[in-house]
Amino acid sequence: MSILKIALLGHPVLQKTAQPVENPADPAIARLVDDMKETLADIGGTGLAAPQVHESLRLVVFRMPAERIPQGAPVEPMDYTVMCNPVVTPLAAEKTYAWERCLSIPGLHGRVPRWPHVKVNFQDLAGRGIELEARHVLASLLQHECDHLDGYVYPMRMDDLSYLAFNGAPGRLAQELKSGASLDPVFESLAKAWPDRERWI
Repeated sequence: MSILKIALLGHPVLQKTAQPVENPADPAIARLVDDMKETLADIGGTGLAAPQVHESLRLVVFRMPAERIPQGAPVEPMDYTVMCNPVVTPLAAEKTYAWERCLSIPGLHGRVPRWPHVKVNFQDLAGRGIELEARHVLASLLQHECDHLDGYVYPMRMDDLSYLAFNGAPGRLAQELKSGASLDPVFESLAKAWPDRERWI
């Protein structure tokens, strides 16, 4: 297995519509998945789409560790899961806001409107059809990763760019935390670690 290089914002591979995985059982796909898992483990991330590692394929690898689930969220921890050719269908009437970061846009975070409840139909590595329902942080994660398959990065989904910020100056995020919002623990840590928060919040 190998740790793969992450494509950064502006690279053409992140702007393309990815090609379908024609044969999920192809050993080359299994090798790519193993490398994506190792890359996620090395970085400490939760999700990775194949275009982010310079492979323009409709393939996503994700996990949901317990430490990334906000208290009380209707989400269970999940081990590494592989989705070939995923299709996302909203199951909610309205979008809500989710804070997101991206391995392809290091150092930044933003608030993105996402469907809070979705289903995703995909194939596993044996080619079997799978349907997964997801809510809250898992729903946001899956929409974020599947966006990469169609050439979208999360700032393109934002409706207010004043909520795009460097991780070292998380003003809007800190305001939301102070208001009592339930946040992904990673974003809660960003806000609490901000040295200037008492001055500005």
